[in-house]
Formats: sequence, C-alpha cells, structure tokens
Amino acid sequence: MKRWLVVAVLAAGACSKGPSPDQCKQLLEHVIDLEFKKGGAATAPNEPMKAELAKQKAAVLEAKSSEFMAACVDKMHRARVECALAAGDLAGIQRCDEAK
Repeated sequence: MKRWLVVAVLAAGACSKGPSPDQCKQLLEHVIDLEFKKGGAATAPNEPMKAELAKQKAAVLEAKSSEFMAACVDKMHRARVECALAAGDLAGIQRCDEAK
C-alpha cells in the first residue's frame, strides 16, 4: 500500500538512541490519522459514521502495530520520531526522513 511508504521510509534509518514505545505508538496513531485525513475520512458528519471511522482506525492500528512498533523502537532515531510527531501532514513526515 502506498500509504505505508511513509512508515517504511521512516523505519529505514538505524539509531543508537531510539524512541520510547509510547512515542512509537503515538507516531503510528498520528500516521493513521494523517492517512485517513488525506483520504477524506478525517471527520464524519454523524455519530454512526464517527463510530465506523473509529472502528476502521482501530483495525488499521491493530493490523500494523506489531510490525511498526518493532521497526520503530529498534531502528528509528528519536529525533526522527519527534519530528514526525510534530508534522501536520504526510509530506511533513517525509521531510523528517529526508532531513536526517
């Protein structure tokens, strides 16, 4: 999936001072939120749609969590994760990787 390219690019760099597991979880949630926003599904107009959106986000989080967490904690540099957490869009996350 093209949307996980950002995650793969970020996970490519090795580090000596890695991020905490909590930072990695926050980053995965942030990337998922940005992906949904990019796809036009960031907000829902009513409660049933909001519940469905939350369900879809939870499913993606569950499906990607173990793989992402292992790569993030073991291979990413803390500064890169902190930069990506501050990014407001997917392009900003990619710039974090390009700057390092």
